Amino acid sequence: MSQAAFEHLDHATLETWLDDGQPLTLVDIRDPVSYAQGHIPGSRHLDNATVGDLFDEAPRERALVVVCYHGHSSQQAADWLAGQGFTQVYSLDGGFSDWQIRHPHRVAQ
Repeated sequence: MSQAAFEHLDHATLETWLDDGQPLTLVDIRDPVSYAQGHIPGSRHLDNATVGDLFDEAPRERALVVVCYHGHSSQQAADWLAGQGFTQVYSLDGGFSDWQIRHPHRVAQ
C-alpha cells in the first residue's frame, strides 16, 4: 500500500503559519456559495474551472493547504494535487467548519 502524498494539518499549526506570515497557498474546495459566505482569509476558491490558474500561478515548492467542509474531501484533493507536482501538500483536519468554530475572528466574507 502506498503512503499518502499529503500530510494532515491541524488548525493550530495553520494559525501559527498565518500569524508568522509563512508563504503558503491556501485553497478552499467548497462550493462557491459556501466560500462566499465565509472562508479563511487569504484562501482562494478552487474548482475545476480555476485549477488551471492554480497550476499557472502557485509555486510547486510552496506549502499548499487544502480546505473543505469537514476535512474529508480535502484529503482526496490534496492527494491529487500532490500527484500534480506540488511538493508540500496538506489537508486541513476538521475543515472550514472546525476552523470557523475555533477561529471565528479569522473568517472573511
